Amino acid sequence: MKFVEAGNFSGWVRITLFVVGLTAFGMSLALDWLPRVPRMAAFLLGFGLMALGGISSRAHMLNIKPFDNSYKKARESYKTEDDKHDEPK
Repeated sequence: MKFVEAGNFSGWVRITLFVVGLTAFGMSLALDWLPRVPRMAAFLLGFGLMALGGISSRAHMLNIKPFDNSYKKARESYKTEDDKHDEPK
């Protein structure tokens, strides 16, 4: 059971984030008998989870890998010999 695969959230994590967010968002709108502060918290939490699930699904569709470590290799490739002498030891 992996949460991150190939530099992005797994499919089941993306779907779970979106569904849980949609449920919290809908419940905050439907339950009028709850006090104002818990409804506002559920509204914001639901909106945030839906946004995270949707954005990570779009990143997967566009083959963007936000949790990948390839930037470290790119950073190392730009170093020159002069940079190595300037590093603290």
